[in-house]
Amino acid sequence: MEITETRITLMEKPNSRLRAYASITFDNNFVVKDLRVIEGRSGLFVAMPSRRLQKPCPKCMAKNPLRAKFCGQCGAALEVATAPKEEGDSSSEHRDLAHPITTEFRNYLQKIVLEAYEKEKANPTPKRGETQKK
Repeated sequence: MEITETRITLMEKPNSRLRAYASITFDNNFVVKDLRVIEGRSGLFVAMPSRRLQKPCPKCMAKNPLRAKFCGQCGAALEVATAPKEEGDSSSEHRDLAHPITTEFRNYLQKIVLEAYEKEKANPTPKRGETQKK
């Protein structure tokens, strides 16, 4: 399997470790969106797309974030829950939607995305309506 396209969207949020979003295409046939380039303690790394875990309200069954104290739909008080921790799981409120199975593929994916990030950072693509400075 080969990564045939990588698209980077740079982020400029003050006081944020998020540096960019990435989308990758495999074999010109399959796209994975919302990978994140994060500034960590020991440098940049690529975080996989994830979703926030939710729990249903016992009264109206609307979905609410795990740490919510009240239902966003009906206002009923909720019991604050924590996600069951899986072995090796560092995040209790988010779950990866897609992730590499092997270390070798994770390293390959991270190398390709970070190279595309550095290239985009050096020569940013102009946003719609902007003209590129020469």
